Parts: sequence; C-alpha cells; structure tokens
Amino acid sequence: MISVVVPIYNEEKYIDKCVQSIVAQDFPKDELEVVFVDGMSKDRTREILAAWVEKYPFMRVVDNPRQIVPPAMNIGIRAAHGDIIIRLDAHAAFPTNYFSELVHHLNALDADNVGGVCRTLPMADTPLCRSIAAVLSSPFGMGNSYFRIGSDQIRQVDTVPFGCFRRSLFDRIGFFDEELIRNQDDEFNGRIVKNGGKIFLLPHLVIDYFARDKVKKVWSMFYQYGLFKPLVNKKLGSPATLRQFFPMLFVLGLVLGLALSFVSRWILIPYVAVVALYLLLSFGIGIKTACREHCWPMAFQMPWLFFVVHCGYGIGYLQGIAKVLLHRNFVVQSKR
Repeated sequence: MISVVVPIYNEEKYIDKCVQSIVAQDFPKDELEVVFVDGMSKDRTREILAAWVEKYPFMRVVDNPRQIVPPAMNIGIRAAHGDIIIRLDAHAAFPTNYFSELVHHLNALDADNVGGVCRTLPMADTPLCRSIAAVLSSPFGMGNSYFRIGSDQIRQVDTVPFGCFRRSLFDRIGFFDEELIRNQDDEFNGRIVKNGGKIFLLPHLVIDYFARDKVKKVWSMFYQYGLFKPLVNKKLGSPATLRQFFPMLFVLGLVLGLALSFVSRWILIPYVAVVALYLLLSFGIGIKTACREHCWPMAFQMPWLFFVVHCGYGIGYLQGIAKVLLHRNFVVQSKR
C-alpha cells in the first residue's frame, strides 16, 4: 500500500494535468490512495477535484487551514494509511511508471528517499514563459542542482523533489518542519543525511514541472528560497551544499565592489571585468538558447531572469542571516 500526498492551494490551472498523470500510473490502484491536502482554495480547485474524487474512490481531499506546505504534508502523512509515502506537487505531471519505479528503487537501493529529475516547462507558449523555464533548467542559473539540470546516472545526492519515503522514516527522524514556508524539503532531506540516511536521484524518471509565468513570481520564489536557507542551516547545524553561498556572494560583490570602485581603480578594473564576464555569459547563453528555440526575445529576457534569480536568492539569503542572528520571525505572506 502506498499513499500519495499532494499539497494544493489555488491550483485550477495545473490540477487536471497532475491528476491525469496520477490516474495513468501503472501501479495497482487497489494498493494506492491519493490524499490532496487543500489550503482552503479560493478558486475552482475543489470543484475540479470533486469530479475526479467521485470517479476514482482511491482519491480524497482533506483540509489544511494553515494553507502552507509543511502542515499540509504532515496532515496528509498522518491521514495516510500506506507503508510508503510519496510526495507530489500539483504544478507537475509524472511519467506513468513514476510510483512503481520509486517503490522499486527505494527497496533496491536500500534508500531513505528517491526522486526523479525535473524537466521545467513553460506555463504558456510565450517568450517570457519559455525564458523562465530555460533559466530554471540552466547550470548557469541553478548551479549543480542535479534534479534541475539532469544527470547521466543514478547518483546519491543531498536532495530530490517529490520523493518517496518509508512511513517508518517519519517515526525515526520526525515530520516536516512547519516553521519553513520554503525549503522544507531541503531541511527534511538534510535531516535524512544527518541521521545516516541515503537519498538517490533517478535520472530516467523525468517529471514535467510547470514554471511560474511571471517575473515577480520567480523573484518571490527565489527570494523566499534564499530567506529560509540560513534557518535551514541553523536547524541542521551546518550548510548542506556550497552552491547556496554563490548568490549571496554575487550580491555582496555587486554592492561592495561598486562602493569600493570609487575608492581605487585597482578595485574598479576587476569589478568591471567580473560584471562584464557575468553579462557575457548570460547573454551568450540567452543567444544560444534563442537560436535553438527560434525565439529571439529569449536572448534579452534570459540575462534579466538570471539576474532576478541570483539577486532574489542572494538578497533573501542575506536577510535570512540577519533574521537568524537577530532572532527575528520568518513569517512571510506568500503561501506558495
């Protein structure tokens, strides 16, 4: 028996594709339950789900009054009956063998968590949406985050999206941390590794993930990723990866380098050189992608989006450090 937990909130644009991919799974339906945990959606999400639940009795919807993801996961896990828990996202569609392959490799690899690779797709066929999807799939934008940029082999990693866990794991290391509006998966996976567990990325399992469709949503998402990362590090006792520091160093370098450039030309020259290299790389990737996609606006949109992602995360990270040092509250308004 496996239980699939899906946190949702105002997902009317995405929910049908997600549910269709669940229904199409090759895993036996009599050994499956799907628990949608809804943060009191204000759009047509509940109405759309009601039709699916009526048709497929292995699906049900429960409420999440707190509206954010970590309580949703914990509510779903506690309501679930399965020996294995799979965490999904309504913004994604999954290959038909996703559940069966996760369960197989969880056992075959003696793993504590396994997950697939995200193929980031545009929400709409517009140059901006295509640029956002390309930036979120680029090593220049995402570093060595293998679940975003892909891998040529099964590998042990620090985190995976939409993972698969034995229920006993939650008895051993606890549930999702409800203080973390963002990065709750990173913190939970960090706890797995800290307690001697193993996490594996399965590159043959490709998840179609639909990116945000507006620049301000991308900024907000990465700002919050950066904001909560220092709190994750504090909870784990150490940073899980080195790549998380580069956006913060980038922002510090931009600000301090500019200020010090007025003091000495020996600082001005390397500062201008580094900024020029960043622009050259971002425009080069943008032009290469635009040629491949036959969409010239991407050549100019992608450099701006790289800057949005890196500065959003870096500024959020610096503010997160300040909040940790000053013991300030991490509450933010966004529920996604």
